[in-house]
Amino acid sequence: MSKISVLEIAAKALNDKKATDLYAVKISDLTIIADYFLLATATSTTHVRALVNAVEEALEKVGIQPHHVEGKATGWILLDYGDTVIHVFTKEAREYYQLERLWNDGEKIDLAKILETAQEAE
Repeated sequence: MSKISVLEIAAKALNDKKATDLYAVKISDLTIIADYFLLATATSTTHVRALVNAVEEALEKVGIQPHHVEGKATGWILLDYGDTVIHVFTKEAREYYQLERLWNDGEKIDLAKILETAQEAE
């Protein structure tokens, strides 16, 4: 499975569960941490957990498990899938940490194309 496939599957799962402000950035030219960051905002801490569960289930269906999960009891949960790191925030946590600003030198990924293609495939 390609590195971008994890990002695509996760983005679709988040979008299907009504995540807002989906944002993806390619950071492989900036760091060795990961190739991609995917950020999403939830409406509540309960919604954060529901979004994370949706991502984990979607990726598990294709045999992919997270290497590490952080923040299960907070307003920010991080799912580390190696080349792709997924951040699911409450609105307040996302505004506070401003990861888009920190990684704005990365290459923004057009998620509209990815999500449109996924909808056409259904």
